[in-house]
Amino acid sequence: MTAASKSTASKSTVSRTATSKSAASRIDTTRPHTARIWNYWLDGKDNYPVDQAAGDQIRALHPGIGDYARADRAFLGRSVRYLTAEAGIRQFLDIGTGLPSADNTHEVAQRIAPESRVVYVDNDPIVLTHAQALLTSTPEGRTAYVDADLRDIDTVLGHAAKTLDLSQPVALMLLGVVIFIEDEAESLALVRRLMDALPSGSHLVLSHTITSPSMPDVDAAVAFWNENGTPKLTQRTPDRVERYFDGLDLLAPGVVSCNHWRPDETQLAPEVAMFGGVGRKP
Repeated sequence: MTAASKSTASKSTVSRTATSKSAASRIDTTRPHTARIWNYWLDGKDNYPVDQAAGDQIRALHPGIGDYARADRAFLGRSVRYLTAEAGIRQFLDIGTGLPSADNTHEVAQRIAPESRVVYVDNDPIVLTHAQALLTSTPEGRTAYVDADLRDIDTVLGHAAKTLDLSQPVALMLLGVVIFIEDEAESLALVRRLMDALPSGSHLVLSHTITSPSMPDVDAAVAFWNENGTPKLTQRTPDRVERYFDGLDLLAPGVVSCNHWRPDETQLAPEVAMFGGVGRKP
């Protein structure tokens, strides 16, 4: 893994919420874990043999699975660049951030607008142990980390408000996180509650693993994961993923394969079963 740059970190620009229990004591190395397998597919170092074995088995079922991780990461970069450079967004609330890698949200945003402020939220203990790598910032901006669950919206927003001005537009980043909420009504309600708390001009960036008759190997890989790994994940069809953007102005090209959302290349990469989109709150 390439850790986030620490050259501009300062105590005045970073913060982290305290946890009541040691993060290290909460890490289970006996079962494969989504964040660590994702890290393995991205050629990171923060994973264990159990994660590597599961990752290899999933890749045997679906050889292109590593492309999903890279496509989702590239989608993050392109969407943040758009929001910062073209939409004028200077505040980001990134929930379910996962393990730090190259070009985290704050790095992409602050490269364009150094004054950008970013709050990361995750309740995964292994992510928490690496939070310090995320807690870097330009002197002009600020980066913070909140140890909380997506479902605990009051806690998330309460801590986010210590770093972000919630009366001004915010980009809500939900990349590959609502897949862990099986109940569809609950997941839709959570996204709506979060967007309801943000003002006009805010944006939602969301990605989700899909199910499609044209990609049966994806279903097999997910089934294997849900039998062997933690936490379990839920697939949804592209039209069901689009429902998360109800009430928002869905930006072109809509909800599409992540590597087809405003790609940098003129030639489209092959479609992956990780779909994403960006919507603006009117």
